[in-house]
Amino acid sequence: MKAVIYARYSSDNQREESIDAQVRAAKDYASRNGIQIVRIYTDEARSATTDNRPEFLKMIKDSATKSFDAVIVHKLDRFSRDRYDSVHYKRELKKNGVNLISVLENLDGSPESIILESLLVGMAEYYSQNLAREVRKGMTETALQCKHNGGIPPLGYDVAEDKTYMINEIEAAAVRLIFELYSAGYGYKQIVSKLKDKGYKTKTGKDFTQSSLHDILNNEKYTGTYIFNRAASKANGKRNNHASKSEDEIIKIPGGMPAIIDEKLFMSIRERMVQRKMNARNKAKEVYLLSGKIFCGQCNAAMIGHTSRSGRNKTKYSTYVCGERYRTKNCNLKAVNRELIEDMTIRELKEKILNPESLNYLADKLIVHYQKMQQEDSGDLTVLEKKLNEIQGKINNIVNAIADGMYNLSMKATMDKLEQEKAEVSSMISEIRSKLLCTSIDRDMIIKYLQKDMEALDRKSPEDLKKIVQTYVEKVEVYQDYVDITLIVHTIGGGEGSRTPVRNHIHQCFYGCRLHIMPAQYPLRDFSPAFPSGGPLQSEFRFQ
Repeated sequence: MKAVIYARYSSDNQREESIDAQVRAAKDYASRNGIQIVRIYTDEARSATTDNRPEFLKMIKDSATKSFDAVIVHKLDRFSRDRYDSVHYKRELKKNGVNLISVLENLDGSPESIILESLLVGMAEYYSQNLAREVRKGMTETALQCKHNGGIPPLGYDVAEDKTYMINEIEAAAVRLIFELYSAGYGYKQIVSKLKDKGYKTKTGKDFTQSSLHDILNNEKYTGTYIFNRAASKANGKRNNHASKSEDEIIKIPGGMPAIIDEKLFMSIRERMVQRKMNARNKAKEVYLLSGKIFCGQCNAAMIGHTSRSGRNKTKYSTYVCGERYRTKNCNLKAVNRELIEDMTIRELKEKILNPESLNYLADKLIVHYQKMQQEDSGDLTVLEKKLNEIQGKINNIVNAIADGMYNLSMKATMDKLEQEKAEVSSMISEIRSKLLCTSIDRDMIIKYLQKDMEALDRKSPEDLKKIVQTYVEKVEVYQDYVDITLIVHTIGGGEGSRTPVRNHIHQCFYGCRLHIMPAQYPLRDFSPAFPSGGPLQSEFRFQ
């Protein structure tokens, strides 16, 4: 039997050594029961009440390769402390023909063992929830005394020796300035600029951003109200600090900490912010095609879409602005017209990739790349199979020597090492064979996929254009007097969430495929550059 080991530790009470102890116990168990260990998966400082465990999820995925028959854990609570997750992932393993083995819990698959396993997992879940409850109980008692409950205190406050809050006058001056400027009608960008001019920094010593201003202006603690347990619980292993729990769950104690601003000022600002939020919701959502793809050539910061209105008629202007300039004024790159730069990019896509003349060329390139990948995998498989035969030959030699009475203690150590190497190589061979079983793709399939994107490009739906840009555009870099556009074909397909079978299929087979098609430069002084003559997909074009 071949098996893998899964080990995990989650809290400050468990150290990295606990993983070593779990692995050692699992190896001893495997040795006693004639089980070959082919791989070890470990998650450090990860809770078993969530499936946000990278190595655990990789192990579940790898079980589909049929390269191992069992998963060995030290205790069931290392596998999961959540009954639903335990049943779900055990079902996944069972579907792939893989058993779950616990070193300390002797479960033999009988009806009694099934009940016992359910009880053990339930107790582990109870232990985890009970521990969390006890921790919350202690933190609640600390909160009722209006004392600091951990983490970094808000800007403007320090923590005294008795854990109560005290005002940091230097930081408090920045907080008061933020509220005063916002109340006087200043926008976030203007406030950031004023704070920078005066040399004020955040609690961590960084420049202020619009996001940090929003959090400060919404923090009721500045009125002297002590607040605890406001942030909503984690969802899918993540916490949204902007989401709040219901009022009956939040501890609020007016006067529980020194006030920095007046409550009346805070409430007037909150009403204004709520109104602005409602107005923002009523605005039509703008789709910026190059989001996440466009960067400032001056400072390498990501550029962000920005809409503003100016002039007597309140004409709307949509641009991409340097994120660093927008937040901190530390960059001098001017904003670039959104329509101009998006049209440039779409034009490049049509000229170099998504057009009838280019499809055949690109399909041939992708087929060649796919075949090269298969050849490399086949070559690796041949090398590994040869190595496996060599290892097996050495094992046979030792077995024959022992049969002839030539035994010494060193033979056992050598045999154990060879068996471990054999298990590892066999596991790698199984993974490559599984990969090679991927359904083959043909040229027509790739052409159909590319044609769908070409048709979507002509329809000019913002949502379709956004998806196409994310697939084929590597990077757009904006400089003071020109723009660099680099197009690629990278991981063809729509990803794991795609509902289009062809996209899913090609995505799986071309994972990691990266073909650089064309870096092009557009001078910003020329809004309508003439495209040079020549065949499709030339390696480089420059527009001067």
